[in-house]
Amino acid sequence: MLTEQAAIDLQNTLRQQLVLTDQLPENLQLIAGVDVEYDKETDLIAGAIAVLDFHTLEVKAVATHVMHVTFPYIPGLFSFREMPVLLEAWKKLELHPDLIVCDGHGLAHPRRFGLACHLGVVLDIPTLGCGKTRFFGDFEPPGEDRGSISPLLAEDNKETIGNVLRTQPGINPVFVSPGHKISLATATEIVLKMAAEFRLPETTRKADHYGREAMLAYKNE
Repeated sequence: MLTEQAAIDLQNTLRQQLVLTDQLPENLQLIAGVDVEYDKETDLIAGAIAVLDFHTLEVKAVATHVMHVTFPYIPGLFSFREMPVLLEAWKKLELHPDLIVCDGHGLAHPRRFGLACHLGVVLDIPTLGCGKTRFFGDFEPPGEDRGSISPLLAEDNKETIGNVLRTQPGINPVFVSPGHKISLATATEIVLKMAAEFRLPETTRKADHYGREAMLAYKNE
């Protein structure tokens, strides 16, 4: 298992490979959500990937994997807990997406290398992060209307590392940041499209559902 310092060093090394401009297909067809479910009673972790039709949101493929956690809980190094189970699920996936939406953060991270960045670089695929809560950065609340945005600014140098996006009127915003091979503007636009009815993008909602199902099935075996 990696030490904490070795994990930090790896983040800093892999960060050099990040691409923060749009390298998406001209006609996006498949978009995936990834989510990780933790069991409160054991050290089990379930990873789920749900691939949806970008236009209809129909589920086209699902892959899950359940295993024991292999890395400790260390803020800023969550990807080292979640990557192993997601990569195992990825191996089972029969249909690979054009873009992945992570339930977590990308550039909005103290070392600018959250889960969305890590997964994108390792799989060499466009990724973005959409977090339910702020992990890093300062912001002013966006307006109350759907689609209202305020910038998420790094606490250290005030660079823009994400957007705080109101996906539904009067509901708590989400925190969008690019992962790999996508710009912040495009990432924000896609999250808003995917969150047409609910606060969270449909990709995250579906992946969360299948992750919970996988954990329950595993524990009931």
